[in-house]
Amino acid sequence: MLEVDRAQVLAYRIAAHGLHRDEPDLAALAVFDLGVQSTQRETAAIALAARVAGGITEESFVDDPRFVLAWTHRGAPHFHRREDLPAVTRALVPLDETDATNRMLFQRKMVEAAGISATEGLFTAARAMREVVDKPMTKGAVSTAVTKIIPAGLSYWCRGCQATHILEQVMRLAAIHGGIRLAAGISPATLAPIEGRPPMRTKPDPAAATAVVADYLRLHGPATPADAAGFVGTTTGLAKRMWPDGLTEVRLKGVRGLAPSRGLGVAPPEDAGRKAFLPEPAVPLLEAPPEPGIVRLLPPWDPFLQCRDRGVLVPDRDLQKQVWKIIGNPGALLVHGEIAGTWRAKASGRKRLDVTIGPFWSISPAARKEAEAEAERVAAVRGFPGLRLTWS
Repeated sequence: MLEVDRAQVLAYRIAAHGLHRDEPDLAALAVFDLGVQSTQRETAAIALAARVAGGITEESFVDDPRFVLAWTHRGAPHFHRREDLPAVTRALVPLDETDATNRMLFQRKMVEAAGISATEGLFTAARAMREVVDKPMTKGAVSTAVTKIIPAGLSYWCRGCQATHILEQVMRLAAIHGGIRLAAGISPATLAPIEGRPPMRTKPDPAAATAVVADYLRLHGPATPADAAGFVGTTTGLAKRMWPDGLTEVRLKGVRGLAPSRGLGVAPPEDAGRKAFLPEPAVPLLEAPPEPGIVRLLPPWDPFLQCRDRGVLVPDRDLQKQVWKIIGNPGALLVHGEIAGTWRAKASGRKRLDVTIGPFWSISPAARKEAEAEAERVAAVRGFPGLRLTWS
């Protein structure tokens, strides 16, 4: 069995995520194998700017015909390569009723109370959305139209809007099966038909689901079935049914590489010493990853932060709460293999971006200079000619 420590795992993941900026082709970035989440408007473009050497702006990215934005994994908006979207859609067909129920996440009890199965509710909503969305429409207009033709149990009364809406998670999960994408770079949220959308598929595709788990293990490994289940939005048992062949078992040893001066405890995370798995072709990179001597400003929901074993990425639980919040995640400062702080940005008029970086420990002058260059890159992505950087 291969044994590795935490520092080795982090160095591997940084390389696997393309954070060394050694891939000039945007579409070839490995993170697109799972998709790049875009919960806030510019986050995906900033995540890509952390990985490609050339200039990129939010506007140029959303207009790139090679990519499409859709609600996919866990119902969250992700950019995917356009050519990958059929396989992504097949992977999102639940394997069975238990899988469909669990993918409803925070609204599973409301779906259960509707009196129809989660699978039936999912595809009933997908058919209704396919019927309604034959041109670009705002999310609100789609919800109003769809609510009129779906079973009452799949909708709810919204006191804030004083209107009846389709259940949010049902809508998000159903859209891709209805052949519907999100219009990138447009506010309010706008839905549109996927060009040349194929007939709706309701039969599970275990091979496509397994490919998602394999991609997760390659980008976020070594990892466990529970980790993969968290990304997919299902149970550990169902993730095991999606489990790929050709894996190497790896044991993660205790936390290493944290200098006492950083004020972090040295106690290992809960999953230290656990058995985890990595695709065999990725083992050489894990055994000898390049030195993670880089500085990056990662946006909220960056692919690197999407791992489910957060105790490996940030062992200190109090610091975890600063990186991953219930509402309003900040960005993360990556310094030489460690999440070394958080950052936030705020527009000051139309010509200046104010960036505030809050380090968890003392950062060297050289690393601060690199972080300032990264902040300038973020400002350029967002289209601001000026930058004011503050260290808090």
